[in-house]
Amino acid sequence: MNKRKEQIDIEETKRKERIKHKRGPRKRGQNQNPKSEVRKQKRKGIGKKVAIAAGSIAGVAAVVYLGGAFYFNSHFYLGTTVNGNDFSGKSVKAAETYMGKQVDSYVLTLNEIDGGTETISGQDIDLTYKPGDDLEKVKDQQNPFLWPVCLWSKSELTASVGVEYDAGKLETVINSLDCMKEENQTPSQNAQPKYDGNQFVVQPEVVGTAINVENFKKAVDSYISGFQPQMDMKEENCYTLPKYVSDSQEVSDAVTKMNQYLGSKITYDLSPKTEVVDRTLISQWLTVDENMQVTFDSEKITAYIKELASKYNTVGTTRQFVSGRGDTVNVSGGDFGWSMNQKDEYAALVANIESGKEVTREPKWSRRGADHGDMNDYGNTYAEVDLTTQKFWFFQDGKAIMNCDIVTGKPNGSDDTPQGSYDLTYKTKNAVLRGEKLANGEYSYESPVAFWMPFNGDIGFHDASWQTRFGGDWYKTHGSHGCINMKYDDAQKLYDLINESTPIICHF
Repeated sequence: MNKRKEQIDIEETKRKERIKHKRGPRKRGQNQNPKSEVRKQKRKGIGKKVAIAAGSIAGVAAVVYLGGAFYFNSHFYLGTTVNGNDFSGKSVKAAETYMGKQVDSYVLTLNEIDGGTETISGQDIDLTYKPGDDLEKVKDQQNPFLWPVCLWSKSELTASVGVEYDAGKLETVINSLDCMKEENQTPSQNAQPKYDGNQFVVQPEVVGTAINVENFKKAVDSYISGFQPQMDMKEENCYTLPKYVSDSQEVSDAVTKMNQYLGSKITYDLSPKTEVVDRTLISQWLTVDENMQVTFDSEKITAYIKELASKYNTVGTTRQFVSGRGDTVNVSGGDFGWSMNQKDEYAALVANIESGKEVTREPKWSRRGADHGDMNDYGNTYAEVDLTTQKFWFFQDGKAIMNCDIVTGKPNGSDDTPQGSYDLTYKTKNAVLRGEKLANGEYSYESPVAFWMPFNGDIGFHDASWQTRFGGDWYKTHGSHGCINMKYDDAQKLYDLINESTPIICHF
């Protein structure tokens, strides 16, 4: 029994030794799982295959890349156009052959700004093709080793192609184009301030059809030399462009200044009436010059002031007047009344607008009346001379506070007292009135007076101690040289009442 057990132990030991010998010596920490070992060996095999495949692909790519570099060393990139002609993948020689074949049918189409087109035929200018090195130079600008970029991008190139033409014939063709005719050319318009009903804004520029001849001829020459089929005349600056465009600082500054002027408001005090100048009128008077400087339309402002003056001026007008005797008379002539100083008013109005402020004032007058009433401009304080009845009245605040007889000019055609409306020139005491100076140096008359009140040149009120009668028909035979003769006391009283703003009405 023990021997059999011993034999079994010996056999087991030999079996383990065989296994150990087959696997090799076991290292510490090593996974002795046989399946794991198999998987590891498979992975090693796959890695080798991947490396071999990658190397093969890289080799093919290198061959393709180098082949492309070699090819594009003498050929244009894919997607390349030269002067609008498609030369994708073509050699320079092939491109030149193509260009040469196209000369006979070459036409340059001019695309005009208004949508029209005109053409210049190569046959009309004796266009011929002359090969040169221009296309070769353009091709040499591309790097053959960067050829892969052409797979996702395009190249639009320009070159001066070897063509020749008759310059004289081209000049004739250009000059005969419709776009060159004067009647077909409209000038460009600058961007400029424009009133929108509330304020000034920038009105965009307009490019017209007027040709910039120098630019146009240069562009045509360039396009024909480049053998290009289409030319956009606007893009090539063939038109006379406006000096100022929407974003020009000068235009912006002008708009700002003009809007500042719109803030002005001028109210004319014409009691009891008023006239107002506000942005509605001011906007019509503002403009800009050729240098975009804000200016005033002097004609329009002058016309407005002239209209204002005609509305309120009264000097020289015929007035209806209710006389001291109670009837209504028409009085014409004289220099009394309102008369606007239009030159001074123009300067004052422009200055008011430039201030950008609101102001209330009277117009600038060269002569003043007493009132802007609808009936007359005398007001209710005035002096009245009745040449028919030889009566004088002085009205103060509408009431007659003086009434006396007078003697006016002798009605002989030279000494008559003229009718009309006047205001007092001045008044003084103790004056000597003199007539015409004679050849001997003396005067035709000399009359000392205590009170002198002229209103129409040398015609005025004064005391006349030499008169023995006043009123009635006395003036017809003993009338003055045109003055209004008064008794001493009446002249003194009038002297105290009258002043330079007192209207004087002489009437029949």
